[in-house]
Amino acid sequence: MNAVVLAILIMVTLSLARVSVVFALIVAAIAGGLYAGLPLDAILEAFNGGLGNGATVAISYAVLGAFAVALSRSGITQGLARRAVQRFHLEGTGARPRRVVLALLGCLLLAAISSQNLIPVHIAFIPILVPPLLTLMNRLELDRRAVACVITFGITAPYMLLPVGFGAIFLNDILLNNLNSSGAQLGLQVEAAQVPLAMAMPIGGMALGLLVAVFFSYRRRRHYDDRALVGQRDDEQPATAPNGEAGLRGWQKIVLAASLIGTVVVQLLTDSMVLGGLFGFALLSVSGVFRWRAQDDVFTEGMRMMAQVGFIMIAAAGFAGVMQATGAVDSLVTSSAAMIGDHKGLAALIMLLVGLFITMGIGSSFSTIPIIASLYVPLALGFGFSPLATTALVGTAAALGDAGSPASDSTLGPTAGLNADGQHDHIWDSVVPTFLHYNVPLLVFGWIAAMTL
Repeated sequence: MNAVVLAILIMVTLSLARVSVVFALIVAAIAGGLYAGLPLDAILEAFNGGLGNGATVAISYAVLGAFAVALSRSGITQGLARRAVQRFHLEGTGARPRRVVLALLGCLLLAAISSQNLIPVHIAFIPILVPPLLTLMNRLELDRRAVACVITFGITAPYMLLPVGFGAIFLNDILLNNLNSSGAQLGLQVEAAQVPLAMAMPIGGMALGLLVAVFFSYRRRRHYDDRALVGQRDDEQPATAPNGEAGLRGWQKIVLAASLIGTVVVQLLTDSMVLGGLFGFALLSVSGVFRWRAQDDVFTEGMRMMAQVGFIMIAAAGFAGVMQATGAVDSLVTSSAAMIGDHKGLAALIMLLVGLFITMGIGSSFSTIPIIASLYVPLALGFGFSPLATTALVGTAAALGDAGSPASDSTLGPTAGLNADGQHDHIWDSVVPTFLHYNVPLLVFGWIAAMTL
């Protein structure tokens, strides 16, 4: 068995058994490295060398978590949620709550899509926007697995299809450039306009999975308790707003709005989620929406809320470092090509499955493309796939596993927001639903695209 495959199977099995994802990643990295023949000190060196790649994202999430908790301390988010509950009479049943559910899911989908293309803040909006809505979701008895599927679709599908924002980076700077550089000596030349066309069918499969998740799989009501955010006491009240948003002064509401807008603007100007979150937190600190002496507690609570996400991202970066150090990715592709023979349909399927395993471990389609493009392009052209089909194969193979990996920010982001009150399991409520509804359709529709384009 290939070392990468073994490591992924160990990581997934332990995660499904409700073992900590961080523990699962470390054990899988060591097992995969030892199986590949690396000495333990080389494994630890590769693991430690990769840790730094996840540190920036981890501290970014921690700072945004602090900003989210600071917002909740102001009382404005709870007041807005209560107003929505009263406005739509959400204690009852019938068609009205269902329409509200669809409207809420639609707004979250638009916010997620905008975070990739219109206002490219990626998942920075999730810990700020989602936790305040949990009370409203509880009243609606909305299955949070549906919310996870909606958000994950919104933060993955757009950048795979639309060449704007993060889509311009993924489609043009990474996918297109790696395709043309890997196929230059083989006569492959892909135009920028062809890349979205090649990815349209696989993303159509994801759209179908989204509809199934919202209207069939997670349509039924699911009960959740009203709880305080992780790290907060149930009896904790904002310093200046004991009755919710009505207790805020006019200038404080202006500061709140400025902190939200300023967080996005600073992040876009500096390309740093850390500075954006710190700017927003600093404005809220001087506004008086929570006691000055509570600053340290608020910041610590926010970091605690996002600690799981941060440690998983750091451990995943170390895991990826070990997998690349084994050299097993190249041998996985080579051995897979050897057993294909001359069967074109089997070749497409194997390449997609190998991409699934690679991306499940690395956790990022952005990081996967440079690894597999140099291996897949010659292989695909050798089997007679067209430039469009080759693009679909490489793009889909890299995207596979992104939405369903325990170590992907596409699943960690929704979990960070939905588990703010400790009632949303990362593996069974985020990873498994997104894997079933997005990776399976991607596999099927990616194969169809490769065989028909």
